[in-house]
Amino acid sequence: MRFLEMLLFFLSVCLLVLLFVYNQRIRKSTLLVTSGASFIFLVVHLLVEGYRIQLLFLYGFIILMFILSVIGIFITPNFVWNISRIRRVLGRLFIVIGLIATGGFLYVFPVFDLPVPTGELKVGTQVFHFIDSSREETFGKTAKGKRELMVQVWYPAQAGTGNYAPFIPDTQILRYMAGNYGLPGFLFQHLKYVSNHAYLEAKVSSKLNAYPLILASPGFGSSRFLHTTQAEHLASHGYIVAVIDHTYNTFATEFPDGRITTDTTNELFSPDQDYRETRRIRDKLGKVLTKDVIFTLDQFELIQTGQIPSNLKGRMDLGHIGVFGHSIGGATAYDASYDPRIAVGIDLDGGLYRLSDREGLRKPFLFINSESYLEKLKMVMEKRVYTDAELKRMGSTREWEDQVTEDKKLELERMRLAVDEGGQILYIENTEHLNFTDVQFISPIFNMLGITGKIAPARANFAINAYMLDFFDLYLKNQNGTLMKGPNNCFPEVKFVDSLL
Repeated sequence: MRFLEMLLFFLSVCLLVLLFVYNQRIRKSTLLVTSGASFIFLVVHLLVEGYRIQLLFLYGFIILMFILSVIGIFITPNFVWNISRIRRVLGRLFIVIGLIATGGFLYVFPVFDLPVPTGELKVGTQVFHFIDSSREETFGKTAKGKRELMVQVWYPAQAGTGNYAPFIPDTQILRYMAGNYGLPGFLFQHLKYVSNHAYLEAKVSSKLNAYPLILASPGFGSSRFLHTTQAEHLASHGYIVAVIDHTYNTFATEFPDGRITTDTTNELFSPDQDYRETRRIRDKLGKVLTKDVIFTLDQFELIQTGQIPSNLKGRMDLGHIGVFGHSIGGATAYDASYDPRIAVGIDLDGGLYRLSDREGLRKPFLFINSESYLEKLKMVMEKRVYTDAELKRMGSTREWEDQVTEDKKLELERMRLAVDEGGQILYIENTEHLNFTDVQFISPIFNMLGITGKIAPARANFAINAYMLDFFDLYLKNQNGTLMKGPNNCFPEVKFVDSLL
């Protein structure tokens, strides 16, 4: 909650309390001063912080009380305040309910601050629009019929000037984002006031001649914006991080000409499909996402040589490339790592796809899972089966879960091989699937719905960022690696599970 919002809410409560003062002389003068101050702070709030639709009741109440207080100067108090007892009671009850609802909105939909990157370097950001002329777009329409991508880069920067870039810059995007979670479009409009910690198109830091490149793949129905804190954190520690908006797999992607695409890949799946069909479609979607990553890497090679204009020209260390992703984006990171240019990768709580297409990946790979996902793996490790009651509660069938088990066995084999090659398998206590994205900061309502876990969002983010950085430092910079050696007292919630394999 922003300072002036808190102040306005406090003053509104004061105005409500004053309505219960029966000495009209005291009430008249005090209301005039309090409502006048409230009105002045309201104007300042609107000019400096910007309005929020969630505060409309608060705005209306303050304006009404100011008008009534001013009228009371010129008109006999009885004319303004001599209202029947029932109307006074009902009016005050309405105000109480309105202020409680406003307080609820402020709590559930705060204008929050993203965690500050811990590295010593400032952060810059730039957005690219790439068109893959070799691939037709199969998930929807594009201007030229070809696969188009928006890619945002965070990188080490010289000391920036001016304001930070916005967290999510477009209000149209915010409307689609709210709809993606089944909420009214206006509820996320306040996110336009949240800023990140990067300066738009700032100069690349001169501390090093070149920085390792890391590609990132968001999950199903997600967005590049929802990995801002991870990208900023890595950039502040000396990495160039490119997060890909997988067109038609994001909740919304806006292109330079104003076109907005939304998530259509969910239409590929249907409750009527059996497991084999669902797996086939997921593998097919996965191939497109993997090609997005490889194509993006190709474009950064062109940026490196100056064939695509950017201040990143010549500043990337393309001999040290990593990749990470969340959910199906984690599977994409794993699948893309078969490309010989990519040295290492990280899967954040994502089940793998295309398991039967090729042999296991022989590269260091880090798997960081939620507590819930670990339970699925433990079911397979311990050869447990669901009871009929559990299947009914899950809305699943034994045939479906048996096939899931077979895939998880293959997935565990891939994890074992990753450990043999120098990777690790971790899970973080009290986390759920969306704790691995910036969704966890947007609203505590996600915690109430069980989408994020009991762990504090800032703590989850801190732990995930620490282990990601340590892993990339170890294999892309040949330094650190302390956290990869085993359990650490500084992170008691992070558990190593390779022993269970």
